[in-house]
Amino acid sequence: MKRVLTLAFATLLFAAVSLTAAEKAKSEGESANLLLWKVANFALLAGGLGWVIYKKGGPFFAARTETVRRDLESAARANREAQERYAAVERRLANLGAEIEKLKTQARAESGAEGERMRAESERAFEKIRLQSEQDIASAAKAARHELRAYAADLAVGLAERRIRERLTPDSESALLGAMLKDLDRRSDGSAARVS
Repeated sequence: MKRVLTLAFATLLFAAVSLTAAEKAKSEGESANLLLWKVANFALLAGGLGWVIYKKGGPFFAARTETVRRDLESAARANREAQERYAAVERRLANLGAEIEKLKTQARAESGAEGERMRAESERAFEKIRLQSEQDIASAAKAARHELRAYAADLAVGLAERRIRERLTPDSESALLGAMLKDLDRRSDGSAARVS
């Protein structure tokens, strides 16, 4: 169908050009032979150009149409993506105030939680220090009582020794020594009797 249309168009074009050239030649007084060569030359040129356009033009224009179609699709896709990004940015800008408030609330909550954690940690440290101090005080008090008892015992022994020395006379010393010797004799007799 395409070929028929192309052939019909070429024939009409050739006829129109021939008539125009013949009229021009008559008015200028040119010979018919020269006119025939001009028409044949034009026909060859038009036919050659028609053939080149027919053979090369179709694929060229098809490829060009495909390139333009792809470019249009790509541009439409890029436009859709840009519109989506723009809408997303608009939504984020619209929600920016709410997001800022949310971040502030979250920061306050985290700050409060951190303060509470630090307060609890401080209380635990103070309690640990208080318990350690109480243990140190109890240990120091125990050591002081022990030292005081040892000092009191030393004083008591010293006082008893002084009183004994004051009360001990040579007569009472010999009586005491005699009583101890008797007691030793009696004990040695009792242990000798038990052994036998």
